[in-house]
Amino acid sequence: MAKRGMLIVLSGPSGVGKGTVRKEIFSHDNNNKFHYSISMTTRKMRPGEVNGKDYYFVSKEEFEKEIENGGMLEYAKYVDNYYGTPLKYVNEMLDAGKDVFLEIEVNGAMQVRKKVPDGLFIFLTPPDLMELRQRIINRGTDDMETIDKRMNKAVDEIEMMQNYDYAVVNDEVVKAAEKIKTIIRAERWRVKRFLPDYRKQLGLEE
Repeated sequence: MAKRGMLIVLSGPSGVGKGTVRKEIFSHDNNNKFHYSISMTTRKMRPGEVNGKDYYFVSKEEFEKEIENGGMLEYAKYVDNYYGTPLKYVNEMLDAGKDVFLEIEVNGAMQVRKKVPDGLFIFLTPPDLMELRQRIINRGTDDMETIDKRMNKAVDEIEMMQNYDYAVVNDEVVKAAEKIKTIIRAERWRVKRFLPDYRKQLGLEE
């Protein structure tokens, strides 16, 4: 049986650039040992996004049916839209010994932390709050009322940084992506990820 894979969670406030950094990580490294788990959402598709690649875009009714059927690893309602991670794909990959990369909202990450405490949790943070607000405005996808809601939420989310293993400032996308890849490489060699196998070999664990 393959050794169970590692769950890698990239999270942070809305507008910090999680999606952009994640794309940078995957587009320039053909030797990645992890698989990207596509999230599901009820929000509208933005220009340039592709269904089944950036997100699975579904209706509110479809999403709530998945929740009812226990089909979500995590989910959250954020600014009137659902976001979440389908459970089946994640379990299949981890059980096959493959590492899985999640890019999710902060509330969802805290749900995953309770269910998978040995995962790797990385918080992507903006250089400062004014920069974060400008990034959200520059996206051109939200009205000012929604932007204000996102900023108020971001303050609470940044407070949640204390629950993560690492924090990376997204001042430049390429640099942030490199830092995250360095963290992942180092995490693979943590003693806690090797010790259980050796304890089994020594007959100390079943």
